[in-house]
Amino acid sequence: MDQGFRIVTGEVSRLVIDRVDKRNALTLQMWEALPGLLEPLAVDPAVKVLVVSGAGPTFSAGADISELVSGADPADPMAEIRAANLRAQRALREFPKPTLAVIRGHCIGGGLEIAVNCDFRFAAHGSTFGVTPARIGVVYPPAAVKVLLDLVGPATTKYLLFSGELLSAGQAELKGLVDRVVAADDLDVDVDAFAAKLVARSQLTIRSAKETVNSLLAGEDADPAAYKRYQETISSGELTEGVRAFTEKRTPHFGWN
Repeated sequence: MDQGFRIVTGEVSRLVIDRVDKRNALTLQMWEALPGLLEPLAVDPAVKVLVVSGAGPTFSAGADISELVSGADPADPMAEIRAANLRAQRALREFPKPTLAVIRGHCIGGGLEIAVNCDFRFAAHGSTFGVTPARIGVVYPPAAVKVLLDLVGPATTKYLLFSGELLSAGQAELKGLVDRVVAADDLDVDVDAFAAKLVARSQLTIRSAKETVNSLLAGEDADPAAYKRYQETISSGELTEGVRAFTEKRTPHFGWN
């Protein structure tokens, strides 16, 4: 375990928030550690999917409240943790491979920040979601608000931030905060099946799609990078293999990493 996280590597690698005694509350050290933990997984060609979960019955109860105003500068006691938090969110958001948050129990505040920076969120019935800065007087930075805004739109973003109320898994699914809600006993099976499906697909197609979505959300011109990927799918033989497998009614064997 490294700074409150546990990692299991493989085609489907797993990043586990592991601070069960504190309901997986996220510390400054954990925010600081996260980009470095993600980096080797991002460049390892054997890793195809990253699953993010919480140890025990809770995904994460949020940031460790005891640290929020403990910074060295009394004029800005949250400066250090705010900067580390935003770096960690960006590292997860820009992770080049598919990311899937698996949510049980509470997914609150900083825990929700981790979840919404993943590509997908699968949740168990009985889990709850919320952003609670209005309860303690925290001002959320625009970069964190934008991720939520892009995912669920202005009305739900305002609802969550203004009220600090918690949403049930069903409510979160209706608002687009969660992609799939299943019985707790079925969650791992559902996640494993979806991850296996992603592993079987063209990793080049997935990489290009994620790059394009991220570029468009950032207001950038996505065409040049997408066209390079288009050329690469031809030169690498990825497209040829996909078309041939479809014609021959067999499973494709994609080789791009």
